[in-house]
Amino acid sequence: MVLLAVDTSGKHGSIGLARVGDNPEESLVDVLDVVPLQGGTFSAQLVPQISALLAKHGFHKQDIAGFAVASGPGSFTGLRVGLAAIKALAEILHKPIAAVSLLHAAASFGKAHSRVAALDAGRGEVYVGEYNMLGKPEATSERLLTRDEFLAESFGITIVTPDTNIAELARQFGRQVEEIPRPTSAAIARLGWEKIRAGNTISVEQLDANYIRRSDAEIFANPG
Repeated sequence: MVLLAVDTSGKHGSIGLARVGDNPEESLVDVLDVVPLQGGTFSAQLVPQISALLAKHGFHKQDIAGFAVASGPGSFTGLRVGLAAIKALAEILHKPIAAVSLLHAAASFGKAHSRVAALDAGRGEVYVGEYNMLGKPEATSERLLTRDEFLAESFGITIVTPDTNIAELARQFGRQVEEIPRPTSAAIARLGWEKIRAGNTISVEQLDANYIRRSDAEIFANPG
């Protein structure tokens, strides 16, 4: 059986295929392949690339044991495309879905027990997730902060980030930083299978993006 993982949260994305155990009691996650997706064309690429990826490794859609999808934060349009594709496939195949935070994926690369995952949100802001990784990994919060707020609240905690500008900013102010590769659908697959094994899945109807930041349309419609 295989797990299909999708990340369309950023300028570029990826699809991952991982071999998993025949039932959620097995912890095996063997990432077989990761296929990059070019930004701006997710809607055109996603379904054909999924079909091609399964065929390349000799699998059919009936071999899919579950789905893992990056649920945010990130691009409003990109996230919607990825989530819509997973919703459609999961509804047809009646397979479980795990929604995985991109901040959690970033935090999973760190080594410190308590760590802050940070992603550049643009507009002088930072997506920040605070994690305690002892025992069962747990997010204590995921927020959108200004850079000043981020620096003030990250004192004494290891910052994990794939964004060089965030890493350099943090180091300038004496923060401890672990600069990591940008998470791909491989990380989404591993965390997703952990969630599926734990029964932490989400229904097709409930699956939604975790933007953290409100869209411009929401902000202008409700400035308060």
